[in-house]
Amino acid sequence: MAKRRGTKTVTKKHLARLEREQRQRRIILISSVVVLLIVVVLIGYGIIEQAVIEPNQPVAMVDEEKITTADFQNRVKYQRRQLVQQYLGTYQNMQMFGEDENTQAFFQQSLNQIEFQLDPVTLGQQTLETMIDDVIIRQEAERRGIDVTDEEVDKYLEEAIGYFEGGTPPTQTPVPTSLPTSTLSPTQLALIPPTTTPTATTTPTTTKTTSTPEGTDLEPSEPTSTVTELPTPTPFTYEAYQELYNQVLTSFEEDISLSEKELRDILINELYRQKVKDVILVDIKCEQDQVWARHILVEDEETAQEVLTKLKSGEDFSLLAAQYSTDESNKDNGGDLGWFSVGRMVPEFEQVAFNLNVSQISEPVETQFGWHIIQTLGHEVRPLSALECNQFKDQEFTNWLEQQKLISSIERFDYWRERVPTEPSIPPNLTQF
Repeated sequence: MAKRRGTKTVTKKHLARLEREQRQRRIILISSVVVLLIVVVLIGYGIIEQAVIEPNQPVAMVDEEKITTADFQNRVKYQRRQLVQQYLGTYQNMQMFGEDENTQAFFQQSLNQIEFQLDPVTLGQQTLETMIDDVIIRQEAERRGIDVTDEEVDKYLEEAIGYFEGGTPPTQTPVPTSLPTSTLSPTQLALIPPTTTPTATTTPTTTKTTSTPEGTDLEPSEPTSTVTELPTPTPFTYEAYQELYNQVLTSFEEDISLSEKELRDILINELYRQKVKDVILVDIKCEQDQVWARHILVEDEETAQEVLTKLKSGEDFSLLAAQYSTDESNKDNGGDLGWFSVGRMVPEFEQVAFNLNVSQISEPVETQFGWHIIQTLGHEVRPLSALECNQFKDQEFTNWLEQQKLISSIERFDYWRERVPTEPSIPPNLTQF
């Protein structure tokens, strides 16, 4: 007779243990799911923050108008690319023309300057300030009803690449590069040493007569010149421009991931700047109050007093300048400094020079360079050269921008320093030179 299989009795204690194990498994499962969800959320948030939130965060605010991180980074990358291209061009020139030591040092100085400009903090700060200026300029343009059209941006790009609709650049109004000469007064003529006016010399020429034998029909032969015809340049057509323009866009996309729209947004600021600048400076005349002066520079006050005593006794300024002055650039020219406007000399010097009467000699004036005896030879409002005029207008516009910043609400966020792109960069093998 077979034995009966025994039945297992489930006790309350056993049930309690099973329930406890099931709860522990559920807790572990739920915890694992929660941890996984947290990891997914953190990764997702990091991606969203980097791709969406951070690019739209402002690095600066100008009167409630924000400069976004994305725009800032695009602008920095654009500037870096321009500087790197400039570096490569300078390096190539150094390899081609930098044979002697002085030329090599000149190119190396330029390369060092570009490397300094590429420093992330330096370039980032400069770019941020330029973008703040751009916002202020755009706001002024809006107040004055100034706009920049797509057609103007197209033309700007065409001319930047070298395409002109008529085939040649527009004719510019010629700007005189020489200044009118002032009529010197008898006092001024007496103050400055006489100069010789160079006269053109003529080279005597002899005419050789060619005789023709009697009874012939030959005439004396005229001199002939051989003219080498240059090849006709290939016209730069609009189709060629379009092809080159597309290559430029491709290079910007490949180098710094800059789209056509982003590139145009950067360039449009230049057009707004020029338009607003023209309006702001419309009444600015290219002339300035200037002084014509000469000086004798010495090392100490005692020598300056010695020179002054000799001048007061009637000794010649030019001869004393040649004898005493330590300013090698003009000591042999009577100490003549020419005409200059406010801001060209150190403040202590120009304050005295502008307050002297014509022909008056100053008491000794101390500056960082030593002790000066100054004589003013002329004082008048004079027109500026083309270069001086451009520099003057640039400074006046900078002054206007600084005034606008003072009355604007500007906030800069320090985290911009952590968001400055460092690419593109100079190839490592070139930075050793």
